[in-house]
Amino acid sequence: MANSKMGLLGIKLGMTQIYVDDNVVPCTIVQLGPCRVLQAKTTDGKDGYSALQLGFGTQKEQRITKAQKGHFAKTSSGVSRWVSEIRVTAADIEKYAPGTDILVTDVFKAGDVADVIGDRKGRGFQGVMKKFHFKGFIRSHGSHEYFRHGGSIGTRLTPGMVLKGKKMPGRRNGQVTVQNIDVVKVEAERGLIFLRGGAPGPNGGRVKVRLAVKGK
Repeated sequence: MANSKMGLLGIKLGMTQIYVDDNVVPCTIVQLGPCRVLQAKTTDGKDGYSALQLGFGTQKEQRITKAQKGHFAKTSSGVSRWVSEIRVTAADIEKYAPGTDILVTDVFKAGDVADVIGDRKGRGFQGVMKKFHFKGFIRSHGSHEYFRHGGSIGTRLTPGMVLKGKKMPGRRNGQVTVQNIDVVKVEAERGLIFLRGGAPGPNGGRVKVRLAVKGK
């Protein structure tokens, strides 16, 4: 699967440590798959890019819309709790047809390098020093209650407004991608993958794990 970006959807379970060649290795445990292929998108089709739409987990049918029911019925699959796309190559689309299930051992093996994509732990409303690593104001005589402020946010006359993209206080959350994590171990029976070190997101959070785009 050279140059493949194939990946799977899963849940981050937590961290542990295992022995590898008499060395203790900290690992993040992720339950990957089985993922059902719901749709294949190709560069020749109306979408214009190559991707596989995967479904993971189960969901009650009364919690989805009629349009979603019809979409799941095309592959005669149950209702998936999480649906997301994975960008792949044309060879991967030929290998994984809609309606098939992909297991963790179909994509990953020990010794691979992976990228992990997940939602960061929510940090709530944060100031500019914590969110963007601003230096802060000088702590000399005369400064009063201005140590952690962000400073000027615009000009008065020209352009007379705050420019878009200005770094200001706000909620600190969003998607995080950690690249080039070593795959230490894969358990086919339980669908688990052991990744060296930490991975983004809280325990129980949803993650995507794909073969490394850049690689080592």
